[in-house]
Amino acid sequence: MKGKTLLLWLCLVALVAMVGGTTASAQHSATFKAAMVSDTGNINDKSFNHLSKLGLDKAKRVLHAQTHIFISQSAADYLPNFTAAARQGYQAIVATGFLLSTDMDTAAGQFPKAKFAIVDFPWSALPHKPKNAIGLTFESQQSGYLVGYLAGLMAKKQGGKQVVSAVGGKKIPSVDNWIAGYFAGAKKADPGVQTLVDYSDQFSVAFAAKCKELALNQIAQGSQMIFQVAGGCGLGALDAAKASHTGKRPVWGIGVDADQSYLGAHILTSGTKKVDVATYRFYKSVHDHTFKGGKNYDGTLKNGLQGVGKISPKVPKAFVTKMNKIKALIIKGKITPPSKLP
Repeated sequence: MKGKTLLLWLCLVALVAMVGGTTASAQHSATFKAAMVSDTGNINDKSFNHLSKLGLDKAKRVLHAQTHIFISQSAADYLPNFTAAARQGYQAIVATGFLLSTDMDTAAGQFPKAKFAIVDFPWSALPHKPKNAIGLTFESQQSGYLVGYLAGLMAKKQGGKQVVSAVGGKKIPSVDNWIAGYFAGAKKADPGVQTLVDYSDQFSVAFAAKCKELALNQIAQGSQMIFQVAGGCGLGALDAAKASHTGKRPVWGIGVDADQSYLGAHILTSGTKKVDVATYRFYKSVHDHTFKGGKNYDGTLKNGLQGVGKISPKVPKAFVTKMNKIKALIIKGKITPPSKLP
């Protein structure tokens, strides 16, 4: 009798172990996997790569996702990184930036079961318009207009030769919409203001010295307000503003994408776009099985995915009030900032 009892007990233990193993295996196979493929600006750009990483970090923290960042050292890494992510079973993959569009389009066609999202590129412009992809686009001309309006007011207040400038990374739509809005806003506040723009052709922080040189040349031409739209490279432009932030007509720097006020008292404000929120929403939609491809998720002032960062306390409160009135007019559709440069 004791032998039979022992045998039954051993069978029960084995059954529990088998069921437990099967459950663990099922849980493992059901793990949600989320990834991002960086552009060559890398994740330390303090800009949209960094913000994309914050969205991925939230997916790990809140959705308990298994995450990985596929770093691109050069453009030749884009497609191999997308391919590696899909083959390794990542269900939701973010492409961080306009420059990855062609390779992401190719990968989305090759791996229809994976879901893709690209920052700063419209889905409709993807060559093959894959149904398993979306665009995370931003009407950055709206935020650009606001920081430009504030820059114009400040340039006018400081007097003398009134010039505002921008240092862009590459001449692409997701850069020029910021700058177009910025210049239009500045001219709204100060119709006589002059504008300057230069491009570094780089986004990586490794080229910050090049952006600084461009900004110093603009300062030599009288620029009082420098808007950086060049990712990590643009930190050099803001550094140039810092070096000239003295006297009665200080040079001000304006940050981009993230709130860059932490860089110092020389930052007037920042044009912000919440890439972290947009990317997290994408990851969550895939996780929750609510993802719908073939469209854009558009970031605007109205839905809170565009905005203005911390404003320097040196800016008169009356200027901020005026800027907020302009913001309300943009949201109501009574002002439509341009998205393209003349």
